[in-house]
Amino acid sequence: MLPRLVRRAAPAAAALLLGGCAWLTPPGTSSGIALPGRLAAVDSALPVQWPDPVWWRGFGAPELDALMAEAMAANTDIAAAVARIRQADGQLRIAGASLLPTLDLATRATRQQTGGAAIASVGGTSQRIRVSSSNQLSLSAAYEVDFWGKNRGQVEAAQQSVAATRFDAGTVTLTTQASVANTYFAVLAGQETLAIQQQNLDIASRVLRVIRQRVAVGTGTGLDLAQQETVVAQQQAQIPPLLQQLEQNRNSLGTLVARPPETLVVEGGVFNRLDVPVVIPGLPAEVLVRRPDVLTAEATLAAANANIVVARAAMLPSVTLTGTGGFTSLALENLLRPGAVVFNIANGLAQPIFRGGALRGQVRVNEARAEELLANYRGTILNALVDTENALVALRQTTEQERLQSAAVRMAERAYGISEAQLQAGTIDLVTLLNTQQTLFSARTTLANARLARLQAAVGLFRALGGGWGTPGS
Repeated sequence: MLPRLVRRAAPAAAALLLGGCAWLTPPGTSSGIALPGRLAAVDSALPVQWPDPVWWRGFGAPELDALMAEAMAANTDIAAAVARIRQADGQLRIAGASLLPTLDLATRATRQQTGGAAIASVGGTSQRIRVSSSNQLSLSAAYEVDFWGKNRGQVEAAQQSVAATRFDAGTVTLTTQASVANTYFAVLAGQETLAIQQQNLDIASRVLRVIRQRVAVGTGTGLDLAQQETVVAQQQAQIPPLLQQLEQNRNSLGTLVARPPETLVVEGGVFNRLDVPVVIPGLPAEVLVRRPDVLTAEATLAAANANIVVARAAMLPSVTLTGTGGFTSLALENLLRPGAVVFNIANGLAQPIFRGGALRGQVRVNEARAEELLANYRGTILNALVDTENALVALRQTTEQERLQSAAVRMAERAYGISEAQLQAGTIDLVTLLNTQQTLFSARTTLANARLARLQAAVGLFRALGGGWGTPGS
């Protein structure tokens, strides 16, 4: 009877094994997104030029280089990301231990004393004392046969989690670098705008002196004087907000380099001398493999797929081998003799029968989690492509804006010079001068803002292209 049952069960077992292999194969991590052949905002005829690993040096600001080095060494967000990597490495070591047998050494020495029956003796009664001793030295081992790959799946999930944590640290590093550069440029722009505002105030004050002289000799009116005094007061009122913004940006820069704001001094003075490094990205697929956020999403998805295998394998039988060997003896001096050897070897098979649907529910949870991460992965890819295209457009348009605004400032300065000379000669009225003043003041401030926008657009492009992260030498 038993051989016939075994022969009948063999095909079913084989089918279960073959089906289980397919069932336990983790899903792929392909996004299914068809990537474009090139980036729309890039001229394909131009040679590819990716960002340098130390891309911030291309701006030609030694002070920025020093601040960046300080941030890389002391920034608290980067330090926390590095600590998370060490945590993930520890979890990987824990998961890897499941592939190896466990060994435990145990020793035990006991001495027991019990009282016996009372016996008669000369001079009274006494009690017989019984003393027994036992000494043991044993080594036990246990090993779970990873027949369905459950333990290997746990290790794979931990390995992918380590990779995701490392990529996430790359994202934190890149974000910190971009923040340092953007904040430093904002500080420089604040210094430049403050200097421009002081120049505007000087111009308005100079005109005010001319009008007062004209009023004194009777060629000017009180209205002219009041109007120019208003202009001077307006220019003075714009200085405190600029100082506030400058100080706040400097304080933010201190946070990025992990220094108290009181100890940070920004010399600046190079705002108009900064260069913008040339960057020409290659194929969209190359952009994606450079971005740590995309790699993080991919590794996280791979870890979730490995966890699906773990959850499915938990529904199948598990085989465990155990063994214990050692020495036991009543006398310590006989403990290591051959006659004291004892051992025990066993194997066991456990098949979950009823868990109230918990195991199947865990499979569904892991499968749904993987579906969520796949959607996130696809979204990260699309966001990366959009981010890159937007950064390219922003740099191109802000560069053109700065060029045009520079021309506008030159024309405004020329027009104001002519109007001031004509006012002193008495050939124009004050309204014309006021208009040219306001045009010049506005054009100078707009130029400083346009230059800041171009610098920050360049930083945005470096960040969108993954900076120098993941490239040789980075």
